[in-house]
Amino acid sequence: MTFKLAASPHTHSRRTTQQVMRWVYLALLPGVLLQTYFFGVGVYVQILLALATAWLAEAAVMRLRNRPIAHAWQDHTAIVTAVLLAIAIPALAPWWVIVIGTLFAIVVVKHVYGGVGQNLFNPAMAGYVLLLISFPVQLTSWPLPSELAQLPLTFGDTLHIIFTGFTQAGHNLEQLRMGVDGITMATPLDSLRQDLGQAMTLTESLTKPIFGSLGGIGWAWVNLGFLVGGLILIKQRIISWHIPGGMLLGLLIPAAIYWLFHPDQAIPPLMHALSGATMLGAFFIATDPVTAATSNKGRLIFGLLIGVLVFVIRTWGGYPDAVAFAVLLANMTVPVLDKYTQPTVYGHGGRS
Repeated sequence: MTFKLAASPHTHSRRTTQQVMRWVYLALLPGVLLQTYFFGVGVYVQILLALATAWLAEAAVMRLRNRPIAHAWQDHTAIVTAVLLAIAIPALAPWWVIVIGTLFAIVVVKHVYGGVGQNLFNPAMAGYVLLLISFPVQLTSWPLPSELAQLPLTFGDTLHIIFTGFTQAGHNLEQLRMGVDGITMATPLDSLRQDLGQAMTLTESLTKPIFGSLGGIGWAWVNLGFLVGGLILIKQRIISWHIPGGMLLGLLIPAAIYWLFHPDQAIPPLMHALSGATMLGAFFIATDPVTAATSNKGRLIFGLLIGVLVFVIRTWGGYPDAVAFAVLLANMTVPVLDKYTQPTVYGHGGRS
């Protein structure tokens, strides 16, 4: 029996970074497939545009830094950032939106701070927030689920509207967002916020065709798909339960309390859980090992903080979905969380 010394970080997993990233791709698959089923193949187009941009940006920056380009591509971190950003934006967003967001995420958020392992903020969410603040119309113009769409799209139409703004028949995105009743519809969370802000009751708002038994049509199933993928990651010990569990508790507990006191003027907890980017954020974004807390206690607090911020911003803030803002705000607290939650080093816990 030999005694081995090794530098930190210490882990019981023998997986390489590439193997971990492959598990992340696999776990994303259920949610991405469901997102494509409900919102169209534009999801795949956005992913391909993001991947191409990320590869080129990574190569250019590594060349400027006199670093091996192949090594940067092999760790797959840029690919994961590109995919997460691509599935976070509307499927029919103009092509330049995902290009700008991916360039900012890779070049500025990742490499300006030193590259892999040095970035302070989650690159995908920083790119998303840049796009949301700069191009709010494009970032909030989600297409209707396919079963509600008045004008079905072919693959050619999808490419045409992403690259030109119009389908082959000349329809623009605003026309495509009209339901069978001829009314332009918002996303479920945005629709609820608007209705409740106009003194409508929750019961009245939920009669709209965009809502189903579990929440928004399409959105609930997409969130369930990402939930399944997240559970796979926990089962494979790629991530721990502390951050997603903390985030969901931090969101659902205050949402339940607020809903109990305002049952017809508040978003129900189940709808919070199965709307927007809740499950994607809990299992795939907040769990980024570089920008999250490192101890289990710190991770739990980190997740709770994100969940509470999501609830507060969704309820009283100016944006219907708040996962990106909540994650970036929580990223700022990581140094403090690590300082006060990491176990005491042996030999340094007593009084001097």
